[in-house]
Amino acid sequence: MNAVEIEQAVSDLFEQPFDPEEFPYQFLEAFGNKSTTIKKLRKGTTNKSDVAGGVLQRNNIHIAVCDPGMVDATMPALRESPATTSQKAKFILATDGQALHAENLLDDAEPPLICEYAKVSDHFGYFLELAGITTVKQIRENAFDIKATSRLNKLYIELLRENPDWGTPERREDLNHFFARLIFCFFAEDTNIFHGDGLFTATIEQMSESSGADTHEIISELFRSMNTPLKEREGQGFRPWAGQFPYVNGGLFSDNLDVPRFSKLARSYMIHIGHLDWKQINPDIFGSM
Repeated sequence: MNAVEIEQAVSDLFEQPFDPEEFPYQFLEAFGNKSTTIKKLRKGTTNKSDVAGGVLQRNNIHIAVCDPGMVDATMPALRESPATTSQKAKFILATDGQALHAENLLDDAEPPLICEYAKVSDHFGYFLELAGITTVKQIRENAFDIKATSRLNKLYIELLRENPDWGTPERREDLNHFFARLIFCFFAEDTNIFHGDGLFTATIEQMSESSGADTHEIISELFRSMNTPLKEREGQGFRPWAGQFPYVNGGLFSDNLDVPRFSKLARSYMIHIGHLDWKQINPDIFGSM
């Protein structure tokens, strides 16, 4: 599994209801462990844990699921466990389904991970060594970029399914340009370039039909507004919800303002992407637009 696939698997896991008995195995599976490996751990054949509720995979990680409110007390037990040392665990992890704490035992400079259970997918890069990915520092620093890429890829595929003509050589550049505009809008609404937090996503969510049937029309009108200087908007028939967007110079919204048609699923994907925290995006991405 590559980093994008792992991010998707981790996100899927932490969006599901917490299952204390299954969590250690689900977590390891999300990082690419094969079913045969998981089966041996379940049977206890390779599970070397000496901590209650624990699963220890040699040379990898010692995981313990604990009772609510006992995460802080469980971490020292994992850290001081003779099995953690003898089995050369790289990580220890404790969770009660509400909070999750983890430590990288091989890197003293790496601070512990302490976060809400539901937000672990934002920190999936912390554990990439479990999947044998050694460029962890670079990937961890760009973990949001990977998450965003994964989500954008799903939207890209769905839009091509709905608009096969946009996948032809003649229109491929139009689709790429459309995504460049989307990425800018997601970034702008989270960094006060637009007036109001989440304005772009909220406008689409509120003004378009849930079926996605008119989503392309709403987005096209927003792009038209961003391509028109404020002093030139009078008499142009802008709807109030579009007129509140600022003019964006630089040519990003000039030329063809066509927008691909959206299915209900594509609209859902886009709104979900918009709700990510785009302040975390690496700004270098805009240098390639």
